[in-house]
Amino acid sequence: MIAINSVECVWAGRAQLGEGPLWCPERGAQGQLLFVDILGGRLHAFDLASGRTQGWTLDEPCCWLAVRDDGDGFIAGLRSRLVHLRLTDAGPSVVGPWTTPEEPAGNRFNDAKVDPRGRLWFGSMDDAAERSSGAFYRLAGEAIDRVDEGYRVANGPAISPDGATLYHSDTPRGIIYAFDVSAEGELANKREHIRFAETQGRPDGMTCDAEGGLWVAHWGGGRVSRFRADGELDETLPVPASRVTSCAFGGAGLDQLYITTAAVDRDDETAAGGLFRVVPGVRGLPAGRFAVRGSER
Repeated sequence: MIAINSVECVWAGRAQLGEGPLWCPERGAQGQLLFVDILGGRLHAFDLASGRTQGWTLDEPCCWLAVRDDGDGFIAGLRSRLVHLRLTDAGPSVVGPWTTPEEPAGNRFNDAKVDPRGRLWFGSMDDAAERSSGAFYRLAGEAIDRVDEGYRVANGPAISPDGATLYHSDTPRGIIYAFDVSAEGELANKREHIRFAETQGRPDGMTCDAEGGLWVAHWGGGRVSRFRADGELDETLPVPASRVTSCAFGGAGLDQLYITTAAVDRDDETAAGGLFRVVPGVRGLPAGRFAVRGSER
């Protein structure tokens, strides 16, 4: 068992669909936690030094950000396309397009992570979460490959500390899958890793800690859970909002866990849509940086 402190709300802004938390240690005096509100069409930055959160409205909603390894901003997954995005004090700006896979009408992009070799893994989903039209992609430089398909809501990629295991979920089905990942980025041995019971909600965004534990946000379950590498439940952390969407480690020592939530259809929950923070008793891993010129092998 690990010692977990109580959860605190660091921003009570009621994001309609808070998502995509990303720790950026180079931003601000002590680092910033970036996150998005997909349904609200907003990008937010929580500044650790001041405790303040700044937000900007986007022309097209952003679903996730990944830091570029050349220091020139981010690769961003907008609702319908991938772009090169910069963020200054004046706000975000799209510099240019990036390679974008073909998607069926009614789909949008959803959630992403970069692995230790600089490859970006991201999914798509039916915007109504009804059709199994979503897919899972690997982006290496400008080379994009469809690596899995048949998802209603492709969600929460997470990569083990050694980069050898990738976790990915289909939220409505309540299943977290595990894949073996080769050094070349090939996926193999897809298997059911964790299946949520109805009482647990559904698996949403997730991240791994430095010890190999998998932290999973429970959509509709009001909690974040830590699972051991073998899939056994280790810890459960209650969150004062039922629709918990994602989590990421941050802070100078990567010893703080930031948690995003959603206020959509939760008018009766006063804390829904807030950004929360907890000291979970373990450290996280630095966010991967997208290799602009292709993955390192």
